[in-house]
Amino acid sequence: MYKKMTFFALAWVLCLMTTANAINIVWISETNADADSVYFDQGWIDLLKAEGYTVDFQPSEWMDLDDDKLATLESADLIIASRNSNSGNYASDPAEVTQWNAVPTPFIMMTAYWCRNNRWLWINDTNINEYAPEAMMQVVDSAHPVFEGIKPVDGLVDVIDETVNEGQNSFILTNDVGNGKLIAQREDNQAVWIAEWDAGVEFYNGSGQIAAEKRMLFLAGGGGAQEAGSFNLNDDGIKIFLNAVKYMTGAASRVKASGPNPEDGAIIEGTWVTLSWTPGDFAASHDVYLGDNLDDVSDANQSAEVFRGNQVETFFTAGFPGFLYPEGLVPGTTYYWRIDEVNAPPDETVFKGDVWSFSVPPKTAYNPDPANNAEAIGPENVTLSWTAGYGAKLHTVYVDTDYDQISNATGGMMVGSTTYNAGSLEAEKVYYWRVDEFDGVETYKGDTWTFTTPGAVSAPQPPDGAAGVSMTTSLRWTAATNATSHQVYLGRDKDVVRNADAAAPEYQGSAALGSESIDPGKLAWDTLYFWRVDAVTSAGPVKGPVWSFTTADFISVDDFESYTDDDIAGEAIWQSWIDGFGVADNGAQAGYLVPPYCEQSIIHGGAQSMPLIYDNTAPVTNSEAVLTLTDTRDWTEEGVGELSIWYRGNAANAADPLYVAISNATGVPAIVANEDAAAAQARTWMQWVIPLQALADQGINLVNVDKITLGLGSKSGLAATGGTGTIFFDDIALHRP
Repeated sequence: MYKKMTFFALAWVLCLMTTANAINIVWISETNADADSVYFDQGWIDLLKAEGYTVDFQPSEWMDLDDDKLATLESADLIIASRNSNSGNYASDPAEVTQWNAVPTPFIMMTAYWCRNNRWLWINDTNINEYAPEAMMQVVDSAHPVFEGIKPVDGLVDVIDETVNEGQNSFILTNDVGNGKLIAQREDNQAVWIAEWDAGVEFYNGSGQIAAEKRMLFLAGGGGAQEAGSFNLNDDGIKIFLNAVKYMTGAASRVKASGPNPEDGAIIEGTWVTLSWTPGDFAASHDVYLGDNLDDVSDANQSAEVFRGNQVETFFTAGFPGFLYPEGLVPGTTYYWRIDEVNAPPDETVFKGDVWSFSVPPKTAYNPDPANNAEAIGPENVTLSWTAGYGAKLHTVYVDTDYDQISNATGGMMVGSTTYNAGSLEAEKVYYWRVDEFDGVETYKGDTWTFTTPGAVSAPQPPDGAAGVSMTTSLRWTAATNATSHQVYLGRDKDVVRNADAAAPEYQGSAALGSESIDPGKLAWDTLYFWRVDAVTSAGPVKGPVWSFTTADFISVDDFESYTDDDIAGEAIWQSWIDGFGVADNGAQAGYLVPPYCEQSIIHGGAQSMPLIYDNTAPVTNSEAVLTLTDTRDWTEEGVGELSIWYRGNAANAADPLYVAISNATGVPAIVANEDAAAAQARTWMQWVIPLQALADQGINLVNVDKITLGLGSKSGLAATGGTGTIFFDDIALHRP
């Protein structure tokens, strides 16, 4: 009875815990800190976190944008620029300013310096002054949500904490906010304090800068150089600031469940769980789905087995008697869950939720260190470690260079620690190790893991565990130190590949030293392969580890990964994608003028993409690059029916129409234009899917395609603006419909 009551008490405590509101804020700041290494604007971070917001605070992280940072900014719910920042670091050139203003995420700017017409062009003025703490805020729009709960006196609100040493604010000395809305100003009517601009609005006439999402100027943060950006608001100021954050993040209502607890992908320490989430803004009840099959949970409706009911509570318990999975969650199992939000009557709209997961630790050891198939470990003083299996009390460790001996070993000495000193090992070897777990009743045999010591064959290409590998890939590796040649094995059964010899069908042949590559021929569609490379030495072959990869469920036309900067060897991208060099009526340049020729930061997949620089100024009307196909000529095999092209542009590009042309060795090319007239200005990666039937309808023989052309201009059949820009292409492939 006591244990049962304890459980119910614990469950209710977990259920009543406050969950974060799952709104993510990116805080832009720089590195000013006091003598105790506390950042001047830390008070703002603490305030937001206390309100339940998630804050991405990485000082100086955002001074130079790249593709990954832009993706983070675009996925955030709100961006706030602190007064603790140097505006020049974020406005090094007009393209950077445009890039920032084009981020489609609500943005609060707390510094007067950034908004000037010589920085981000929000306000048509440059004059700044630092004002004393006694400045009062004059309310201009008293009905605005930022003033909810605020009672101005004669239209004025005291918002600055005068006890703070750096309580002063920085102001831009105008209250003209152009095409924006003035919400509050300084009491002397000489300076804007709070203003906003709607999405799609030019900040002021002639600015040339458009707000991609709602923008707000909210001037706050100590203005002194010694504590720039420090927290300086009193209680009313705090309330107005938090209202502003709520207003900016609430512009788009949240209809889906969010904030999963435990976090998506978490490993829970037990065989029971209480799930909780943050409800959608309009949810009256919640449909709960939970099971151990991803597809079942993802595709389920209320008639499915994994539907666990509709409820008003925002928590769900499983793994106890009287609840779902009464005998407990199964160790070593990953569970998937989904919450659909159901609106109140009369509409009762259902908003399908995301699928989240959590895992129960296995009874066996897991999370090995070194990781499975790790390379160049040791060889001196090698220590092995792992995470104990669920309920494990003692551990038995086996280490050797013979796989079969490790796989079949029994009767080792038990130890109480989850680390094991393997001592000094031999170089240029493949080692295998296994950890068995004992929970006081049973022994659970562990997986056999492997690692290599320095000098062994290494660096497999495709990388171990790679997915989406081309069916025409070559196998490559780094030679073992003392190898005179290498022998290669490939197959679909891991154990067969591990044990194969030169007489086996898995044997792919021998590669001479210096030619660490072998062509296995065309591989099967969407198939898991295992492969092994043995180093042949004067003492005989040294067995290598078994690696794996999975071929793609598509046919790659070009993923741009094979190009190098070795133009002498003919491997540069512009030597395959023939551009407009020396052609009077073609304004294209494929790749950059100097190495690296491929783009290596703005990528959709892998490590490279193709930059196509276009110049359609008079008299040129088209810019295009042409690839002559070699392997991928049959566009009917494996039932493919679509051509997929990933592209990304820039808001500063001219909006010349994008097109693709497909041709046979003879005959007229088939041309398809992108339906988005502003495709060249896309600021994120976009997938362009073209039905192959559209090419066949224009007379293209899909069995023997000869060339693919990517271009911008009037050849698309659409009106062209005749400008310049750079667009990036990646991952061109053929898919089944």
